[in-house]
Amino acid sequence: MKLNDLAPNKGAKRPRKRLGTGISAGGGKTAGRGTKGEGSRSGQGGKVYRQGGNLPFYRRLPFIRGEGFTPPFQVEYNEVNLSQLEAFKAESEVTPESLAEARLLRKPSNPVVVLGQGEVKVPLKIRVHRVSKSAREKIEAAGGSIELIS
Repeated sequence: MKLNDLAPNKGAKRPRKRLGTGISAGGGKTAGRGTKGEGSRSGQGGKVYRQGGNLPFYRRLPFIRGEGFTPPFQVEYNEVNLSQLEAFKAESEVTPESLAEARLLRKPSNPVVVLGQGEVKVPLKIRVHRVSKSAREKIEAAGGSIELIS
């Protein structure tokens, strides 16, 4: 088989309908465009954002989203609960890198916050970006230490 032997299947390609060719050809007079209205004229289309009297999409967006504005500098944290830190051995160092290796982070590029759900039974050295008040109390009660990184 050679490249010149390749051809589409029979019936897969239909010839283009030639419009404006007279009434007997089936594409004459209005040529499938209807009688009146924007689509019947040449050069039809208008502006890119025009929606024929509807409120334009870019003005509807705040209503669709619900609030109208999203803070551009909002920080999204990886949330890690104390119950997830049970996998770490006593005196081990818990850092964003070690949490990423343990596959506990949703998006490793984001900062990490430790939340207080669950219990800690072994002392851990924790180095993360943020720690909640209840998590700090539980970690220090278990003999662990916390260092905040920026």
